[in-house]
Amino acid sequence: MERIMTTPASLLHPDAFLSPLAIDEAVHRALDEDLGRAGDITSMATIPETAKAHAILVARQAGVIAGLPLAVATFRTLSPDIRIEAHVRDGAAVAAGLHVLTISGPARALLTAERTALNFVGRLSGIATLTADYVRRTEGTKMRICCTRKTTPGLRALEKYAVRCGGGFNHRFGLDDAILIKDNHIAVAGGIRPVLERAKGAAGHLVKIEIEVDSLDQLKEVLDCGLADVVLIDNFSIAQMKKAVAMASGSLVIEASGGITLDNIAAVAATGVDYASSGALTHSAPNLDVALDITI
Repeated sequence: MERIMTTPASLLHPDAFLSPLAIDEAVHRALDEDLGRAGDITSMATIPETAKAHAILVARQAGVIAGLPLAVATFRTLSPDIRIEAHVRDGAAVAAGLHVLTISGPARALLTAERTALNFVGRLSGIATLTADYVRRTEGTKMRICCTRKTTPGLRALEKYAVRCGGGFNHRFGLDDAILIKDNHIAVAGGIRPVLERAKGAAGHLVKIEIEVDSLDQLKEVLDCGLADVVLIDNFSIAQMKKAVAMASGSLVIEASGGITLDNIAAVAATGVDYASSGALTHSAPNLDVALDITI
């Protein structure tokens, strides 16, 4: 079995950067939530201070692993004396029963860190696994599958990292990444041309402008204006998506959104759209079943 360096940075997916500051902040916030005012009173009451333990973090079901840097940081935050051997990195596809981490050291710290570490790995691996399933169904097409801002409050950087671990791509990280004009912006601003003209006048030369449309007629207005970089076609049927691609004829990037599911993602990709975004990648991904088994 492969042994890998076990610093958080060494376990990151090679193509999916996650700031070490984001890792530290998430780990400290999660431990503070779990430890409360008095710490792990169960472990302190039942486990001798000098006791040692040995454990295996195991994947109980097949999937794509993500979140190992956070698990390692969780254990090491509670005790620098905990030794960890990693057998895979984030982004690895694993079979059920695979040993992911081997952990040994002070028993109290290991037991106290257990749930927080498993929460990170289970949640992020679930997102990575679901994303990988979407990606598999689009093989052979140019389309890229993207997440959205429909993330767990406070965990966006982690969940978007997990999407990358599964082979997906990230949409905006926040409202400051790019201009995305939605239907309500259009309504308040007085129409497609006025809203695009205002956006173009305010945007810097590096800021992209995307606009959402819900009909082919609105798409024609956008194309006639020539002011957008990307158009988001919202809740279009497969037939409408094909017409939209033909109408745009490569003049701007087309993103499909709304009702994007595992059942229809292959058909969406076959229409020729450039991107498809789905909030389900982050808001509906089931946790991957992972466990910590003590092997004293």
